[in-house]
Amino acid sequence: MKRSRYLPNGLRVRLGIASVAALGLLVALPGTAQAAATAVPLGTAGSFVVLAGSVITNTGPTTLNGDLGTYPTTTITGTGSLVVTGTNHAGDAVTQGAQTDLTTAYNTAAGEGPTAPIAADLAGQTLTPGVYNSASSVGLSGNLTLNAGGDPSAVFVIQAGSTLTTASGSLVTLTNGAQACNVFWQVGTSATIGTGSSFRGTVLAMESITVTTGATVEGRVLARNGAVTLDTNTITKPTCATTPTPAPTSQVAAVPTGPISTGDGSTAGGGNTPYVLVGALVLGGFGGLAVLVARRRLRDV
Repeated sequence: MKRSRYLPNGLRVRLGIASVAALGLLVALPGTAQAAATAVPLGTAGSFVVLAGSVITNTGPTTLNGDLGTYPTTTITGTGSLVVTGTNHAGDAVTQGAQTDLTTAYNTAAGEGPTAPIAADLAGQTLTPGVYNSASSVGLSGNLTLNAGGDPSAVFVIQAGSTLTTASGSLVTLTNGAQACNVFWQVGTSATIGTGSSFRGTVLAMESITVTTGATVEGRVLARNGAVTLDTNTITKPTCATTPTPAPTSQVAAVPTGPISTGDGSTAGGGNTPYVLVGALVLGGFGGLAVLVARRRLRDV
C-alpha cells in the first residue's frame, strides 16, 4: 500500500479546529485604539450656562440662554445689561445643588481615559471622538475641528492640566454630526475665551473663567471655586439633536408561499415551497461534504 504523504484524518481535524480557534482569538483580541469617551453627567448643573463659585461680573449687553448662579459667594454685578432667558438663581438652593453636581462632573471628566496626548496649541488640528490630555496648558490660536464621523452621540473630552486659553477670533468647528452638548473641556486652573472667538462645549474649570469681549459660546462656563467674568457675550445652552435609527431592511427576498402556475391553468408547489428549498440546500450541503470525504480517502490510499 502506498504510504500517505498527508497527515492522518484525526490530526488534520485537530489542526483545523486549532486554526479556527486561533483565528477566533485574533478577532476577539481588543485593538490598541483609543477608548471612546463617555458623556459627562452634569446633573442639575446642566441647566446653567454660567455657574460660579465666586463673583459673576458682566460688562456690556450679554445674553444668557440658560440659567445662571453663584455659590458660596452670591454677588452678581452688571445685571442691568444681562438678558437671561433662563433663571437667575443667584445663590439659592438650586445653585448650591448645582455646585455639588459640578464637583462630581469635574472629577468625572478629569478621570476619563485612557487618553491621547495633545499639543499645547490645537489650531489647525482635527480631533475624532475620544479623551485628550495635556499635562499643562491647552491653547487655541486658530481653528479646531471636532469630527464625529457621522455619530451624533460621539463625545469629546479635552483635559487641560492647567489653563485653557483661546486667542481672539479663534473657532471650534463641529463636523459630521458632532454636537456641542457632547464636548467637555476640563480645566485644572482657569480658562479664558478670547475676544470675538466662537467656542463650543462645556468648560468645567477648577478656578475662574473669563469670556472676553464679543466671544460667543455654544455650551456652558462652569467654575467651581472662582469668578466668571463676562463682556458683551452670547452663551447658549447646547441641546442634543437625536437622529432616529432607520428600520433595518432585509437583504433576503421573500420566499413565495402561494401556488405556482404551471402555464396550463393548473398550479403546483403550494405552501411547501420553503421546505423544498430548505431541503435542497441541506442535500446540497451533504453532497458537497461527501465529495470532500471521498477525495480525502482516495488521496490517502
